[in-house]
Amino acid sequence: MIKLFFITFLWISSLDVVANENNGNSLVIGKLPIDTLPHDFSELNFKEVGSAKFSVLFWDIYNSTLYTKSGSYLHNSSPDSLFFEIEYLRDITSNDLVDRTIEQWKYLEIAESEYSQFVPTLKAIWPDISSGDKLALLLQNNQSVFYFNDIRVGNIEAKEFSKLFLDIWLSPKTSETKLRNQLLGEIE
Repeated sequence: MIKLFFITFLWISSLDVVANENNGNSLVIGKLPIDTLPHDFSELNFKEVGSAKFSVLFWDIYNSTLYTKSGSYLHNSSPDSLFFEIEYLRDITSNDLVDRTIEQWKYLEIAESEYSQFVPTLKAIWPDISSGDKLALLLQNNQSVFYFNDIRVGNIEAKEFSKLFLDIWLSPKTSETKLRNQLLGEIE
């Protein structure tokens, strides 16, 4: 039992789930993303593509904003750098967040074999969310880096993950077409 606990601890530690001390606010330090996001996103040289509020019936769930270096996004030619931020307007547990992500991948008819390898990492790095919390994804140097309230909480280095994750909102087959169109700046 102790051996299993120790192995699990080493595995979780290797996921880089805890943000390190801040080394400055430049976008990239060498090949590593920054640990703390600046309060002024203009320092990151991203331009807003679009923003949207997701609501179910009369409950507002979150506000989301998509940024790229060019200020535009084409689904079939994903940019090298991208920033996607969600500000939650309701509480949601980490387990619910992961479950909703899996539900959306199933809706998009993505094979479980394509996403199952990422689920344990998402469970390890995504915290329980309270109203007002922000969860963000920075795509930089083929890495997907997650931030919780502007502090880096973990990353996924598999190049294919970013498109898989962003397709939940940005795929033409998304379950929320209006939200997609707002994020792409196509409608207000």
